[in-house]
Amino acid sequence: MLEEVTGARQELTVVLPVGLLRVPDWFEGPFPFELGSRCTDARTRSTYFAPASARALYGSPGRPRRWHLPLDVKQDGLHLLGMELIRAATVHNPEHALAVLHLSAERPLLPILRVLAGRRLNPIDEPLTGPFDPAKLLAGIADVRAPNAPSATAQPYTIAFMTPTPQQTPALRSGPEGALPASADRWLWQLASRSTPEDFPLPPETAGEQLKDVVRISADWSALVLRQGAAFLGHRTDTGAGDFFEFAALHSRTVYLDALLLGALQRDHIDELTDELSEVFNSSQLARRVAALERNIAVFRSTYWRQHLTAHGAANDLLLAFQNQHRLPARFHEILAEAADYSRLVQTQEGQQISGALGALTILGLPLGTALSILQVLGDNSVAHLLIALTLSVAAAAGALTTRYGRLVLSSLRGGDSKG
Repeated sequence: MLEEVTGARQELTVVLPVGLLRVPDWFEGPFPFELGSRCTDARTRSTYFAPASARALYGSPGRPRRWHLPLDVKQDGLHLLGMELIRAATVHNPEHALAVLHLSAERPLLPILRVLAGRRLNPIDEPLTGPFDPAKLLAGIADVRAPNAPSATAQPYTIAFMTPTPQQTPALRSGPEGALPASADRWLWQLASRSTPEDFPLPPETAGEQLKDVVRISADWSALVLRQGAAFLGHRTDTGAGDFFEFAALHSRTVYLDALLLGALQRDHIDELTDELSEVFNSSQLARRVAALERNIAVFRSTYWRQHLTAHGAANDLLLAFQNQHRLPARFHEILAEAADYSRLVQTQEGQQISGALGALTILGLPLGTALSILQVLGDNSVAHLLIALTLSVAAAAGALTTRYGRLVLSSLRGGDSKG
């Protein structure tokens, strides 16, 4: 049973939504994990991503979006290596940020994941307590949100990395080019879903659909991205120091983590745009609300909306898997279509108001112009006759406004509908 398995190498990344109180006095940039001469700082990672994606993840010179703090805290088989904060501000939630905790585990990983998912059937203690309590670690810097907050990230998002020992055959290929046993993807599912078969028995009829987004990074390891968690699982024995899996673990904590973080930023902004759409008609200032919505959509598209991160395929596949889990492409397409409908409605109303204004000028100006023209032709300069002409013009205009055409003009000016 995976609940009792401790892999040869186990890494855990926990992502939490927080409210940023102030810019932390930490080091700027993402956590610079090192492997040999390689250091995964912002400069190195930016060469991996397209420039627009790098700006969204790391900021720009003089305007950082991300900070990190190295730590060295151990308790109950867990080792906290450090933390990160990434600014994730939206239009209506400028304090929004994501906190990232980097841990290693020396005890079975699945029970830890189950507790983080809110499954209280485990006898182990809550892992994010004591020296690992985010509220204490971020005191004075950020507010940790309540776990029952109405958000897509009400529970922490987890990214698990595990490699097998020679005895853990359910995850191992039968040979260098051998096929994977079906149990390997079941392990991957349990780590990503943070569940056991007792928590969530995967129906055999839909197992293929649930596992269709497994990313085969290479013959050595695979990844699976779900709504509340992701997992990386090795498929050959980890030989320890100097093994390729050191590099794989580094990637899972850095550029592959960043691909998933970009997906989280996209999800949060699309959630907010969806809320904006639902409130368009809650104000009498429809044109202003639609203009603000279109501006926010344009900013989101230029800043965050990417489906191609890099020339390196695995990061793109992970981002696409995250987007598909949250239906982000379909939801954004719906947002664009609905915003276009509202824009056409505003244009129609504005056109009606312009037509109404022209109609009002016609109704008010035609009788007066006609009367003045008649007086001019007759050469009548009498003030009394001029006042009579003005009075008759006003009466004619008032009478015209009581007709169906007049009511349509007034309705157009108000932006309403005439009942005729």
